[in-house]
Amino acid sequence: MSRCTAPARGHRTASAAADCPACGSRSSYRSYASYSPPSYPSSGSSGGGRSSAGGSGSSAKPRWSRPGSPVVYTPAEVRTLTPVRDNVEKRVSVPDLRDVFLCHAWDDRKGAAQELHDLLESLDVSVWFSEKDVALGTSLLREIDKGLAKSRVGIVLVTPALLSRVRGEGIADKELSALLARDLLVPIVHDTTFDALREVSPLLGSRSGLSTAEDTMANIAAKLAELVAP
Repeated sequence: MSRCTAPARGHRTASAAADCPACGSRSSYRSYASYSPPSYPSSGSSGGGRSSAGGSGSSAKPRWSRPGSPVVYTPAEVRTLTPVRDNVEKRVSVPDLRDVFLCHAWDDRKGAAQELHDLLESLDVSVWFSEKDVALGTSLLREIDKGLAKSRVGIVLVTPALLSRVRGEGIADKELSALLARDLLVPIVHDTTFDALREVSPLLGSRSGLSTAEDTMANIAAKLAELVAP
């Protein structure tokens, strides 16, 4: 019995159907009209669905990204960061502000927090950092409030150590809501998940942010540098 060639060649034209040893004698090739040949990634695709700059899925450019910038954002990141950028632009004329306030757990000061701080400063971003600016023993809520008052953007480095600290201090959502309402606070999730954050602080966990599970720390730093650029 002759085998149909549709899976290999496709019957996209009448002549293709006529050339098929199994279907050529039939009066119609409508039975194969729904067949679609397999799709293959274009030469510009990066295999695993991640962009060359570390994002996942489709990409988008925010309005504050300069022409020719190699930094790639997902549409979700653009939606998340746009209201933060709006407030950055409103505060551009305020004197003596740092670009970024970096809130983190004390245990991360020599690890991930130091790495992010160094990456930001290498991009000419001025950073309010606990190692230099915050006294040991200061409450987390007070740190965030103080940092946002003296910086254009506040970022919270969410790690297992920070989750433990938030849980221990028992920060209430009603206290945190005043800070989040200003659209100046961006969570950066590292070595944990937004689900874990929501278990500790549903309000902070409801705020979208950036994650090192989806991007490298270097690319996250580049996005933050663009976010606060004049």
